[in-house]
Amino acid sequence: MTEPTTATARNGDITLAYERYGPSDGEPLLMIMGLGMQMYYWRDEFLDAFVRAGFSPARFDNRDAGASTHLTRRGAPPLPALLAAPQLVASYRISDMAGDAVAVMDALGWGSAHVFGASLGGMIAQAVAIEHPRRVRSLTSVMSTPSPRIGRPTVRAALALAARPARTADEAAERIVRTMHVIGSPGYPQDDDWLRAYARRAFARAQDATGTRRQLAAVGASPSRVAALGGVRAPTLVVHGAADPLIPVAAGRATAAAVPGARLRTYSGMGHHLPRELWSSVITEVSALVG
Repeated sequence: MTEPTTATARNGDITLAYERYGPSDGEPLLMIMGLGMQMYYWRDEFLDAFVRAGFSPARFDNRDAGASTHLTRRGAPPLPALLAAPQLVASYRISDMAGDAVAVMDALGWGSAHVFGASLGGMIAQAVAIEHPRRVRSLTSVMSTPSPRIGRPTVRAALALAARPARTADEAAERIVRTMHVIGSPGYPQDDDWLRAYARRAFARAQDATGTRRQLAAVGASPSRVAALGGVRAPTLVVHGAADPLIPVAAGRATAAAVPGARLRTYSGMGHHLPRELWSSVITEVSALVG
């Protein structure tokens, strides 16, 4: 495993924990994680594979996740208000989280980078490409959507995410396994032991049960990016699972249709999870974006 360099970046009052992998002369690659997940959900082996492909990847904790700033003083948006009027209860927007991503790039000394985001991370990556176009060498949007109104979750997937927060590390470990059996990839084996280890590590780093709801409010309160994606000129790859129950594949198709020249790569058997068996294919696709 490549030993990471660990540090923090700042965006105003927000502190962002990040790690950089690989040699400094590799292609800079910013990895943006999804809803409620910490940077370590990007598996070390996945980042090592990117390093072997010539990249220098960096991963970071979004605000309200992991070791980055948690806005606990703002409380958790009430669920009824979050569903009915997220604009009224959101503490921030996707645009603010895109500013966080750019702040990490600044701390890394990267004038521009390839930006790779999954789920909520894909939404943030899209916003970076729209709002900070000179900072983006390429855009990869994975199992994401250009609008909260495109790609609604199945009832079972939504209920899996709505379960009450874990109160212990063991409870967190079992919950993530159950959740991923609902929203994960039915065509590929699930590594339950790794998921449990990740959940215990994540629980030890941060036990704020309200951060995920604030992130979810940001998703609901942010405007559609469909029209703005029409102005993206960075080479763009859209990756989606044909079996995704949380953000259905229609959302990936909508993202690809919105960006001129975007390539859409769908995988049968893939759900809301990027299986190890697909890493090589995805890395090859991302490598093809390097000019």
